[in-house]
Amino acid sequence: MKSIEWKDDRVRFIDQTRLPSEEVYVETDDLEVLAEAIRSLRIRGAPALGVAAAYGILLGIRKPRSNEPREFTALLERTALTIGRTRPTAKNLFWALERMRGVCRLTIEKGVEETRRALVAEALAIHREDAEMCDAIGRHGASLVPDPAVIVTHCNTGSLATGGEGTAQSIITTAAAAGKRVSVYADETRPLLQGARLTVWELQKKGIPVTLIVDNTAAVVMATKRVDLVVVGADRIAANGDVANKVGTYGLALVAKAHGVPFYVAAPSSTIDGSLPDGSGIPIEERKAEEVTEGFGKRTAPAGVNVFAPAFDVTPSSLVTAIVTEKGILRPPFDRAIGDALHKGGERQ
Repeated sequence: MKSIEWKDDRVRFIDQTRLPSEEVYVETDDLEVLAEAIRSLRIRGAPALGVAAAYGILLGIRKPRSNEPREFTALLERTALTIGRTRPTAKNLFWALERMRGVCRLTIEKGVEETRRALVAEALAIHREDAEMCDAIGRHGASLVPDPAVIVTHCNTGSLATGGEGTAQSIITTAAAAGKRVSVYADETRPLLQGARLTVWELQKKGIPVTLIVDNTAAVVMATKRVDLVVVGADRIAANGDVANKVGTYGLALVAKAHGVPFYVAAPSSTIDGSLPDGSGIPIEERKAEEVTEGFGKRTAPAGVNVFAPAFDVTPSSLVTAIVTEKGILRPPFDRAIGDALHKGGERQ
């Protein structure tokens, strides 16, 4: 299953809001359709947003009004701004946009057609590299999984959320493929139920035993069941290892700490924002109140109630056991490990 792909000068993606009851794919050559899909979570997951951003640039430049380099560059920049306004937290989205801008800067003197070809190649490379990073994350992270293993996870980190096999979920599926006896407790992930709708759906397709729990049952599970590890994804990681991820992750990390359960974060290095010294500078998206009060079309709270609905929270690095990237397993002190991974490209195990 490909959650997103470039096909015949169009973007094809699975509409994640229709899962698990319907597996519906959308094809479009319209930038605004793609931007709306990102805003409405039809496409979601930090690595997948990076891929979508790159393909969005291709849609935006598809029909330039002029072959004059300056006007083409301005069109690309307007396209990048449109995509950049969709969701503020996921670093991968902005990382991909900057890569596409960089290609334009390097090639525009060769002409618009040459630049367009280079941008297509770069977008496809971003997608291919994400799939390769997912595979590497799975290989590195599987070494952390005992046999047998009971794992708790939050939100969705599989094929739907990436350009490949997933981040945190790739660790689970890679361990299972290696013959380890793995079972999963999946948080439903309020308020939009990405865990219930997406993670459970994907794990069932993979044949991995999975038990669905509501978010606030995780503490009971860790208190009364054997849990070997927690593994989650990330939307942005600061230079000190603070992690922004789907809201509820911070509470899960606190519960894991209280019960002595290792808490692992899995993400490609493109999710790391070395410009932010700590998590206090990570922009946190707030969602519409209706997602809480009228989720899936049914009112569950009184009309007019005040709602605070952050899409993400920030887990302090002190609660993180290790961060699994395609470069290896990063351990505290995270500032040094992250610096090595970003600037030297080496692996730390």
